[in-house]
Amino acid sequence: MRMIHPGPRAAERAVAVRADLRPLSGVLRAGQTVMDAVGDLFAQAGCKGGVVWLDGVTCDPLRFVLPAPSTDGIHAAWYSDTHAPDGPVTIARATATVGWKDGAPFLHCHGTWAGTMGHLLPFDSILAADAPASGIGAPDAWFEALPDAETAFTLFTPQGGGNGPGLLARILPGEDVITAIETLAARHGITDARLHGVGSIDHIRFADGHRMDCHATELRLDGATLIRGRAHVPIEVVDITGTIMRGALTCGENPVGVTLELLIERTNI
Repeated sequence: MRMIHPGPRAAERAVAVRADLRPLSGVLRAGQTVMDAVGDLFAQAGCKGGVVWLDGVTCDPLRFVLPAPSTDGIHAAWYSDTHAPDGPVTIARATATVGWKDGAPFLHCHGTWAGTMGHLLPFDSILAADAPASGIGAPDAWFEALPDAETAFTLFTPQGGGNGPGLLARILPGEDVITAIETLAARHGITDARLHGVGSIDHIRFADGHRMDCHATELRLDGATLIRGRAHVPIEVVDITGTIMRGALTCGENPVGVTLELLIERTNI
């Protein structure tokens, strides 16, 4: 059964702003929360939003949640209780979109660690050691956490923007991931790009035929690209049972669940 969201369906199903993207890197300092450390990294680079990778970062504690069915009669999906593994935990791979919420830096992170995968709680996870980190930032565009009437969630929505070659984007529920990416890129004259981001898909169909039959998932793009206008979108994803799958999406059968936040890094400049 597909997700049914409680609010009115937004007319525009994919939103984007132009962004002047630039690489950024630095050291996340031990003793800081993940949120404070990433906020400092972006501030030092003069960037307001973008994406950051947390591969190899060790946290103690590390706290996360899994996707879960909703029990409030409103939302189409929700989160599990907080998972609290003992001792230091090293993140294998993680992607976070970065922006702002209530006037302060904020991020949305999905990743793998300790044999599982989930949605990192960045205010409750503390760096156990200094760690290098890299990402892509924009001084003129960012994601802003805003109330979303359609889903009843507060969701990252692209804001700002200028004349840069890249995009910060959000694809809304029910839109096929590959079709929406290709359509959005074409609208902005982008034919070749690297694609980065996090979000959810409602029942997943992979190009090799395997599937994840779950409405509530958490995923990260994993080496996704746009080449000559065609999107190739490998992902890592976890469902409500903690099952992890990896693979490339098939076209036309992967509707966004709640949201898909994207950074589209143009490569044919």
